[in-house]
Amino acid sequence: MEQTAKKFENTEPIRNKEKLYELNQKTEMKILGLPIVWFAIFLTITIVTVYTGNLPAGMIGSLLVMVVFGELLGWIGDRLPIVKTYLGGGAIVAIFGSAYMVYSGILPETVTTGVTDFMTTGGFLDFYIAALITGSILGMNSKVLMKIGVRYFVPIFGAVLGAMAIAALVGFLIGFSIQEAVLVITLPILGGGMGAGAIPMAQVYSEFLGNSPSYYISMLVPALALGNVFAIIFASLLNTLGNKVPSLSGNGQLIPGFKMEQQKSTFDISKMGIGLLAALLFFACGHLLGAIIPLHPYAIMIVLVAIAKIVNVIPQNVVEGASQWYQFVAKTWTLALLFGIGVAFTDLNAVLAAMSVQYILLVAGVVFGAVIGAALLGKAVGFYPIESAITAGLCMANMGGTGDVAVLSASKRMQLMPFAQIASRLGGAIILLLAGLIIPLFI
Repeated sequence: MEQTAKKFENTEPIRNKEKLYELNQKTEMKILGLPIVWFAIFLTITIVTVYTGNLPAGMIGSLLVMVVFGELLGWIGDRLPIVKTYLGGGAIVAIFGSAYMVYSGILPETVTTGVTDFMTTGGFLDFYIAALITGSILGMNSKVLMKIGVRYFVPIFGAVLGAMAIAALVGFLIGFSIQEAVLVITLPILGGGMGAGAIPMAQVYSEFLGNSPSYYISMLVPALALGNVFAIIFASLLNTLGNKVPSLSGNGQLIPGFKMEQQKSTFDISKMGIGLLAALLFFACGHLLGAIIPLHPYAIMIVLVAIAKIVNVIPQNVVEGASQWYQFVAKTWTLALLFGIGVAFTDLNAVLAAMSVQYILLVAGVVFGAVIGAALLGKAVGFYPIESAITAGLCMANMGGTGDVAVLSASKRMQLMPFAQIASRLGGAIILLLAGLIIPLFI
């Protein structure tokens, strides 16, 4: 008994130290997973190399600047009260912060040129999008796709039709052409955020309509930011409406009797390598078929990946690898990509010129139309209108993953995240396909 007591006395301080260490690990302020002191050292070294003209050329220097500066701006944006709640947080600050660095001359011209080349001719943007499309779709629970099936695309199409109709009407009343209201504003807002929505959409428009991608990005960035604001506001209003009219709401349940099952996967470096290869091959297949089929390679790639997932022809280790590779890329390089978007594609002068009362009204009309269309057609196929409007409507009109979290938090329906992801991912595919089909009508 005495020995047991002594043993307890000896181990209890160790346990307390372990608990204290775990608590410190959880509460310690970090950026990119690094203690803030170490990140400050990395930041200082990066700044010195940038402003002494010793930044390595090519991919290494550009990616270093994009990751370090992007993470810093993202960290700041996620801690600004109004910005983090209504304007997309770190994502918006990374874009506009880097755009301002170019606009004001804070970022040396050689660095600006290097980052722009790396984003465009260097292929980093395509590399990111390939990982996003392949991993996000293959990583989805196939049971969700089978259970919902084609039926879920009904409210998604309703959101698209409603947004286009209201945008065209508002645009007509305030002096916007149908081409501007539908193509340049509505479709990119519904396209699933920046990485897989506005950016590829701008490139598609550039090919069809002749202006540079930066021309369209400069119009799309404020639209996405404002769309995200209105999506969060409407989410809160829909939650209030559901509480007052219970018959319209499933209280977080989209379909009566439906329950989600989440799959767990242990991260494996070898699997991530397979996932990288899968992303590259699907992207290559999209370009290969793009030479034959009159659709954008991004759209073709999305269709190929979705078909492969539905018919279940991809080995499980490839599916897991693609999902894990996507998660790594999204977690590590999203803010870097957004920093690059601000540098390479965002003309701050054009962005400021685009902000007007008419512009704000048009963006609000897009989001409102998405809500109405998704709710009406969702109810027609047996979904609860409130949940249908939130997932198929607002989660297409927000800024992708971060917007999904904000919208579902505002509506107090975080359990709808799988459906929000379907709307953001596959809904974005529909928008790209739709854009490729209707753009020629305006040429």
